[in-house]
Amino acid sequence: MNKLAFSLLAAVASGHAAQAETQTAVVAGGCFWCVESDFESVPGVLEVVSGYTGGSLANPSYKQVGGGGTGHREAVEITFDAAMISYGEILRLFFRSIDPLDAEGQFCDRGQSYRAAIFVSDPAQQATAAAAKAEAAQALGRKVVTPILPATTFWPAEGYHQDYYKGHNIVLTRAGPKQQANAYQYYRNACGRDARVRQVWGDQAVFANQH
Repeated sequence: MNKLAFSLLAAVASGHAAQAETQTAVVAGGCFWCVESDFESVPGVLEVVSGYTGGSLANPSYKQVGGGGTGHREAVEITFDAAMISYGEILRLFFRSIDPLDAEGQFCDRGQSYRAAIFVSDPAQQATAAAAKAEAAQALGRKVVTPILPATTFWPAEGYHQDYYKGHNIVLTRAGPKQQANAYQYYRNACGRDARVRQVWGDQAVFANQH
């Protein structure tokens, strides 16, 4: 390859790199396995990590968060290509993946660690989140109680929680031993997540209507 061709190729590659703008969104929507599963199916989403945020305890464990008193919620950090999907669209999908009328938890999971929330890191995210919340309220004709909170440190959850929904390990459930992916689907159905989201959102319940 001559120098001119190499320079042109480098310029094109540089242009593509400049167009790819990686951003992150942090949301809590009840069980982080479910939110991770939903958003990993979205075009433009590059990675979804399950974790904990909103509290003051450093490097919390699943047991500590679930036990209460840490202030943390189960949450996910969504990394996405803003050239393919906007932060606003991420939040539009998020609202339609939860019950935004419930302030005390999500579906069968109750308490602080399962309460839905959007965590914003700057004024631009704050404004977009406020607009998405207002749009959700208008679409439902109801008051949306999901809070918009300042971002705090996001702590990734233990490794066994990541991509739990597609794991192959055998785990013990209330219905007996199941492969992890089947155990996840059993939990999701038993918890009533998709049924309630369909009840709230109807045809707009994009993820729920896939199950």
